[in-house]
Amino acid sequence: MDGNLSPEFKSMISQELKDNNYINKVDFVKYGVKRGLRNADGTGVMAGLTKICSVEGYYMDDGEKIPKKGHLYYRGVDLDDIVDACVKENRFGFEEVAWLLLFGHLPTKKQLEYFEKYLSDHRELPENFTEDMIMKAPSPDIMNKLARGVLSLYSYDDNPNDTSLENVLQQSLNLIAQTPTMIAYDYQVKRRHYYHKSMYIHPPVPGQTTAQVLLYSLRSDKQFTDEEAKLLDRCLMIHAEHGGGNNSTFATRVLSSSGTDTYSAIAAGIGSLKGPRHGGANKKVSQMVDFFMENVDDVTDENQVADYLRKILRKEAGDGSGLIYGMGHAVYTLSDPRAVILKREAEKFCKGKDFEKEFRLLSNIEKMTPIVFKEETKSDKCMCANVDLYSGFVYKMLDIPADLYTPLFATARMVGWTAHRIEELYTGGRIIRPAYKSIEKRVDYVPLDERKRNQE
Repeated sequence: MDGNLSPEFKSMISQELKDNNYINKVDFVKYGVKRGLRNADGTGVMAGLTKICSVEGYYMDDGEKIPKKGHLYYRGVDLDDIVDACVKENRFGFEEVAWLLLFGHLPTKKQLEYFEKYLSDHRELPENFTEDMIMKAPSPDIMNKLARGVLSLYSYDDNPNDTSLENVLQQSLNLIAQTPTMIAYDYQVKRRHYYHKSMYIHPPVPGQTTAQVLLYSLRSDKQFTDEEAKLLDRCLMIHAEHGGGNNSTFATRVLSSSGTDTYSAIAAGIGSLKGPRHGGANKKVSQMVDFFMENVDDVTDENQVADYLRKILRKEAGDGSGLIYGMGHAVYTLSDPRAVILKREAEKFCKGKDFEKEFRLLSNIEKMTPIVFKEETKSDKCMCANVDLYSGFVYKMLDIPADLYTPLFATARMVGWTAHRIEELYTGGRIIRPAYKSIEKRVDYVPLDERKRNQE
């Protein structure tokens, strides 16, 4: 059956769709509506309270937004301190971060060992799940496949609708453990079906960390270095959580407030993260880098990079959107701590390798964008690199395919989503329901035979 609309029907309804679904931006101001739940100065509308995470990038002084160095706190602990400790002690940190975000405190050595073992013991997907839910229905997009997989797990759960904290915690831990396996298998099936390449399924090895599981599952020879695994681990740590107001986490909290099951709530977060304005932005950065490489003679030259940035802002280059991807953030002003960490780790990793040139390009984009943006727009807006500027580059150095950039983000953010779901279920107490004002004029009902349309 052909599911496409006929050209005649499209022509008939297209203009009506545009005419009847557009709301003038002036009306939002007229009625005091805060589009995107944003205040006039770009800050977010206060919609809730949380103990899980604090995202700080400015402070208010007599109603004025004052830029400051960015900080990200997980349960009150500065992310910089967590990462620095793991680097200093040369150990993995994602599982420690997961415990911290879920349970509210740093784990003891014994607690961390128990937690790591639980995740390791629950990496395997349910019996026949890989064959029935993954192999039989390939998807061109891994994020959609992941959402479908998460929803399908509902059918394999003996008690899927139980929203008691104990049951939701168990569901959450299993999702955190199984997501790396799911995205790896999803990608392998896509390789075979869409790219006509070999597919290899490597069952998880007991005792591996999340980062190790991912690299082991994605590489045909199962080989990776400790340095590579630690670099991927840093990515997972910094992507694990970013406050209750980010789009995917808020979506998860909205669904959780309705009392729905864990799988439905988490699938909503995955759907949100897929969007290019959210988790899909790292792929747009990679695309932008390709444009620079193809059109700029020397990407290590600041002036040449600046000239191309001007063309991007004028919509004369790049993808024509006028956007410089990987730059700017809704909260961070002077710096995004996640970008600072990734840049530092990326610089160490790429030293002496073929990736140094691309790293120089990204550094030049970071340095020159605020200057060019101010010149072109006459705006004093503070603009810093965000995490997406360097995350795709790190994945590229790790030989991770672009298909998995956003799914890796989802793998890490599964921790934040589940932590916020638990907090919403335990303390929310109300279904989230903001108001929308209708501005449509009242019209009389017209009998079917008396209706006329310009298209007819």
